[in-house]
Amino acid sequence: MKKFLEKLRRRKVEEEEFVVLPFEEEPQEKINIRIENFGGLSDVDRIVKLVRQGNIVFLRTKTLQKRDIGHLQAGITKLKKVCDQYGWDIAGTEEGYVLIVPRFAEIVRE
Repeated sequence: MKKFLEKLRRRKVEEEEFVVLPFEEEPQEKINIRIENFGGLSDVDRIVKLVRQGNIVFLRTKTLQKRDIGHLQAGITKLKKVCDQYGWDIAGTEEGYVLIVPRFAEIVRE
């Protein structure tokens, strides 16, 4: 029985040994995060262009929200349609920001 237990102990020690492989970090392309003001429907094309280029875009909507809520809703609706069309993700915050991310990113909602 002692021999059997000794074999198990040796085997366990052998299994715990490992080799550390060198890790080379591949250079990655930088992702730009843009903070832009949202003035309504007239800014939708500019914002779509930024996201197509691979930028993550934060839109400030607070000023438009105070000025004309209807214009803000129309602009956000158009942005939602474009996001659905291209597979982008869009989310709004309580602080008056809208976040739009390209396909390679995902907004985690809790």
